[in-house]
Amino acid sequence: MTTINRRPATGEYGDYYFKYITLVEGTDILQELQQSKNTFLAFLQSLPEDKWDYSYRWGKWTIKEVILHLIDTERVFAYRALRVGRKDTTALPGFEQDDYVPASQAAQRTPASLIAEYAAVREASIQLFKNLPLEAFDQIGTASENPISPLATAYIIAGHQQHHWNLFVERYL
Repeated sequence: MTTINRRPATGEYGDYYFKYITLVEGTDILQELQQSKNTFLAFLQSLPEDKWDYSYRWGKWTIKEVILHLIDTERVFAYRALRVGRKDTTALPGFEQDDYVPASQAAQRTPASLIAEYAAVREASIQLFKNLPLEAFDQIGTASENPISPLATAYIIAGHQQHHWNLFVERYL
């Protein structure tokens, strides 16, 4: 099992992701991913049924759509971490998050199915990062025409979730 005790350096990710990385406290990203999984699952399980289809303003995503966005984005970033961590030097393309939401058909999903999928995806990410060789975290690849390391992707996953949780608190609840 890998133990990581550092934060990603600025050259390990594109400037856009700084806002997510700064939302993660400490240097034990594996512990952060596990703790944020547990806390976020408790939060999701506490949401009343009528809140899941709520959007704070016309044109903004519903809670269901945000949860599925978090799931999809985590999958994309875990895939990037895998590719870069395995020394694949192929530049990885970006993705258009706004195209994913309508295609996801989140409105047809039940809260229970979204909670189960979130838990499974987060656990898969944790297992990936736990079992990458330590030197893999130092690999630098390219995604969306920016540098990216597996360590940075782990921090981005955690910080991206925290970003949306903050929005839930500020605008949805």
